[in-house]
Amino acid sequence: MSVDTPRHRERDAVLRDGSSIHLRDARPEDEPALIAFLQALAFDSRRMRFGGVITDYQGMAHQWAAPPDPEDCSLVAQAGIDGRIIANASYDRVGPDTAEVAFVVADDYRGRGIATLLLEELAQRANDDGITTFCAEVLPENARMLEVFRESGFPTTLRVEPGTILVEFPTELTGPARERFEHREQIAAAAAVRALLHPSAIAVVGASRRRWTIGGELFHNLLDGDFAGPVYPVNPNADVVQSVAAYRSILDIPGPVDLAVIAVPASTAVQVARECAVKGVKSLVMTSGGFAETGEEGAQRQRELLAVCRQAGMRLVGPNCMGVINMEPSVRLNATFSPTAPTAGNIGFLSQSGALGLAIIEHANRLGMGLSSFISIGNKADLSGNDFLQYWEDDPSTDVLALYLESLGNPRKFARVARRVGRHKPIIVVKSGRQSAGARATSSHTGALLGASDVTVDALFHQAGVVRTDTLGEFFDVASLLANQPLPAGRRVAILTNGGGPGILATDACEADGLVVPRLPADVRARLAEFLAPEAALDNPVDMIAASPETFRRAIGALAACEEIDALIVLFVLPLDTRTEDVAVAIRDAVLELPRRIPVLSVFMSGEGGPAALRNSTARVPAYDFPEEAARALAQAVRYAEWRAAPLGSVPRFDDLREDEAAAAVAAALARIEQPVAEPGTVTGTLPGATLAGSSLAAQPSDGRSRWLGPDEVACLLECYGIPIAPWRLVESPEAAGAAAEAIGGPVALKAVAPGVVHKTEARAVALSLEGAAPVERAAREMAASLEQSGHRVERFFVQQMVPPGVEMLVGVVHDRLFGPVVACAAGGTTAELLRDVAVRITPLTDRDAADMVRSLATFPLLDGYRGAPRADVRALEQILLRVSAMVEAHPELVEMDCNPLIVLEAGAVVVDARIRIELPQPR
Repeated sequence: MSVDTPRHRERDAVLRDGSSIHLRDARPEDEPALIAFLQALAFDSRRMRFGGVITDYQGMAHQWAAPPDPEDCSLVAQAGIDGRIIANASYDRVGPDTAEVAFVVADDYRGRGIATLLLEELAQRANDDGITTFCAEVLPENARMLEVFRESGFPTTLRVEPGTILVEFPTELTGPARERFEHREQIAAAAAVRALLHPSAIAVVGASRRRWTIGGELFHNLLDGDFAGPVYPVNPNADVVQSVAAYRSILDIPGPVDLAVIAVPASTAVQVARECAVKGVKSLVMTSGGFAETGEEGAQRQRELLAVCRQAGMRLVGPNCMGVINMEPSVRLNATFSPTAPTAGNIGFLSQSGALGLAIIEHANRLGMGLSSFISIGNKADLSGNDFLQYWEDDPSTDVLALYLESLGNPRKFARVARRVGRHKPIIVVKSGRQSAGARATSSHTGALLGASDVTVDALFHQAGVVRTDTLGEFFDVASLLANQPLPAGRRVAILTNGGGPGILATDACEADGLVVPRLPADVRARLAEFLAPEAALDNPVDMIAASPETFRRAIGALAACEEIDALIVLFVLPLDTRTEDVAVAIRDAVLELPRRIPVLSVFMSGEGGPAALRNSTARVPAYDFPEEAARALAQAVRYAEWRAAPLGSVPRFDDLREDEAAAAVAAALARIEQPVAEPGTVTGTLPGATLAGSSLAAQPSDGRSRWLGPDEVACLLECYGIPIAPWRLVESPEAAGAAAEAIGGPVALKAVAPGVVHKTEARAVALSLEGAAPVERAAREMAASLEQSGHRVERFFVQQMVPPGVEMLVGVVHDRLFGPVVACAAGGTTAELLRDVAVRITPLTDRDAADMVRSLATFPLLDGYRGAPRADVRALEQILLRVSAMVEAHPELVEMDCNPLIVLEAGAVVVDARIRIELPQPR
């Protein structure tokens, strides 16, 4: 939870032990608490902070509570139910881009990572305020402070002077500093979840004597699951609950309580949470409903609940959730009201829907799929999917991460965490809500391409290596494969069957999903011929026709030994003389004897489901009802394996960007949103760019929060980021347009600039391949007259050099409030929306993202020398994608953008037409 205003920001931060503190700006009313904080510090702590003895506590507290210089910064950290101040951090500007930083932490809170968190927060704020360098004076004996600076990841420079050490480092969080920040974040998140899933003692507040109630079933499941520690029932109206002595309040329990599972009416839930805070409970599972899911009143109650947890440093699952399960033998925690307990296994499962969670546990048991842990997160007011991903990342009991999601609260963080976790553990997601209720309200080509479905979510999952499934059935199919079989090394599949029809279906399904069913080498066919019937088909698929269990076993071994095969699908159709269970045992034995590890999938078209022999053994083989299910699951595994094996890519840094000039241009454009100005005269642009900051044009009317930039403003921004645009001039009359054409020379394009005209081609506001002053002037007059008849007034004319023929592409951006900038690359020109051939990624783009985007397009062959045409400069297109990414990352005010068409030539690429919409900034 965070609250931001221009100079006053506050947020909650998680410590390395999983507990939380609250960070905020110091306020004048903090002065008494800061005096108490200073007085409570040990003498040595004060000496280390101030370099000597301090006696004027009031003066120092006053300076911290109200810094005399508005460019200075002072923060406090609070903890506990009483909001006690436990730390102060500050910086004082000592130069145009330099500030001196210092901090001090309460003695009883040292060693928990608070100083590092404060340093990171100060650095981010300083960087936002234009401070590029921090400096500090540290006593030589203050080893703890020197270690904080050294371990932060910031590249520090130390200089020794008599009696002191001078430390200096940049405020920008890049490279090693960012990596260490993310590592500390992962440690803190994992610690919070570990405390939740490994409690020593549990209280069930609202435990009921009646079994088939939520409170009754929660308490019963904890007892029935044989939890490793004490479980205390809390019920003010009962002395005994299910044969266990009950307590009126959690405060009456004599021993410590780590986890409280709460099942009380929403009206009393916040008060119960307060009592848990006083008791010193570390984690809450709030199963109660009646919070944000019910409307504003419930949302306010949820905010109060979260505030109580934050003040006390408690972590919260829910509210409105089903509970949590940890199948680890040393814990045996089932804090849910599920009527069925899962079997133990290696899949960590998280569900945003409690009801669906119940069904998933039931179905997983039927399929023989075991869970390592189960989390129902409900409203995810505090702990979210991102936290559990970071816990499972290093959990030795979990090999596969499976999530049912209805929303993504922090998509950019999810992408960052999932990309890291997915490099060694697969993440499978089924997310509801593929189709939007309506298309995005937009007038750009890019917005139209992105507005019909959740392509943004698909892009995020693709970049992060997340396996997305369309249905719950496919979700289980893929999870069963990834949890029990090795990843395929490639796309080549062998198909073994005792029936021709299923083999053909499997082949078609594999090839439809991008898999390859190659012809088998001659030596493999000869080996199969030694024991298969003479009439068997020895090519791929291998149709054994009539086969005994032993024949299945030998054929699997022969195919698996072939180095030209990456995976094997075994199909069985029930004949009259062979038992399903016997074939399953043969498949299991063959997998245990494989000459090399490849994934093996089975399909039993017998109506009996997957045989027990394949579920209850050391060689678990996923079993499917139909060939298409197996092929689809294998294709998902192949795509994940390819993503994991590919290099991550890196976000490039360009040395030729004019970021300050661009920022000034954006600021000036924002200032003109409410009062658009059109200045007379001629503005020119060439390659390389011209200086355009003094010009302006409101090409589209303002809506009070946003506006489309004029062509000169657009060109200025593109040129600041090294994005090539064809030479141009902006003029205010037909005569000036003719003169501009003469000055540019050669064929030109003429475009009318008129409020309300969005797509110029449809409005006949563009004319191409004009040469000379007279044709351009005549076309400008005709264009103005035609547009005036349709109700549009031409304000200016845009004259631009014609670009040689090439491949027309589109590069665009739509800014999403949750996801941030979303970049699209598509086939361009007037048919962009008709073709809908588009690749989408979330910024910041890596070099690999840009390359993948271009090559994933169906129209990529047009760039790659289609039918003997010259190859286009694909590298130049990728560079433009990366520069656009850098631009919109640096300037979130750019909320919509089209470069269409962008002509990709044999050498280079040039933007011919571009539009950018800016919007007054809103907090993310």
